[in-house]
Amino acid sequence: MNKKLIALAVAGASLAPAAMAQTANPVTLYGRVYATFESVEAKGGATPVARRNRVSDQSSLLGVRGTEDLGGGLKAFFQLETGFKPDQNDTGFAQRNSGVGLQGGWGSLLLGRWDTPWKTTTIAVDPFGDLTLGGITAALSGSGVAGVQGQFDRREQNNVQYWSPSFAGIAVRLSYAANEGKTATLNPGSNGASVTWTGGNIYVGYAYHEFKDQPFGTVTPSKQSGNALFGNFSFGPIKLGAIAEEMKRDGFTKQKAWMANVVWTLGNNQLIYQHSDAKDGGANGASQPKCKVDALGYQYNFSRRTFFLAQYVKIDNNAVATCNFGANALTIAAGQDPQGVSLGIRHVF
Repeated sequence: MNKKLIALAVAGASLAPAAMAQTANPVTLYGRVYATFESVEAKGGATPVARRNRVSDQSSLLGVRGTEDLGGGLKAFFQLETGFKPDQNDTGFAQRNSGVGLQGGWGSLLLGRWDTPWKTTTIAVDPFGDLTLGGITAALSGSGVAGVQGQFDRREQNNVQYWSPSFAGIAVRLSYAANEGKTATLNPGSNGASVTWTGGNIYVGYAYHEFKDQPFGTVTPSKQSGNALFGNFSFGPIKLGAIAEEMKRDGFTKQKAWMANVVWTLGNNQLIYQHSDAKDGGANGASQPKCKVDALGYQYNFSRRTFFLAQYVKIDNNAVATCNFGANALTIAAGQDPQGVSLGIRHVF
């Protein structure tokens, strides 16, 4: 008996430092489960997409993150984030925002895979995020041309990012993607930056991103770039938001897009309307695309972590535009008009 007690005491003593280390530098498990039931179709064209029902994942995720205090105001941090589909099982590990970095009074430096500054700052203006049928990428961030959707709304791999601390509400983000795919003829790049100002009930900002030797549809322009101005403003129960974008691509006309929305909060209820519009951006000398997206939503917030969302979305494409749903897009031909209704539940933990 004494030998067993001694052995237990020794084991307890050896485990204590590890337990204390975890207490001092906690690791947090977090996640989101978000799914919608949808009825969708696409009208027009030679072969319209027949109405069908589906259950769709809206970027459900499971993550773990943590920090370690290194002393002198310096911290190490990490995050591993995995997407999963509650409606099916075909996802990999840590393919979402994942990385490791250092943080101090000078800001944060990250190595890994992460959302670009463009994506992080612009989706903050979208009440639907970049999720659901009516999300931002239905018409913005480079959508609606050559079958491409949300080209600038991306999570970059092989990425180095710097995030500044907030100075009087001003924050800067910088992003650089290593050119690991360089060949004798191509030197691919994907780099960007953003600056935002947050003060009280106002949020405004500017984002820039550029691609070099990156594919666009069936071609690879030597350079593509995007500029976005955005912001939202709240007064009482009303919140207004807007984004204006301009994309340039070698060999293509200048593409312009804009979005405006209003959210009216009545207790736990929220009424949402969002309109998006994109035009031009097609090949020089060709017919130019134009589309518009209207999204109506009703959201009931059971708590800060759980809500119900009902949504109706209608997209109008001209003969050459390919604007599509913001998430879980349909396979359509140019000129077809997707539309649908959606009912969903989101819970975060």
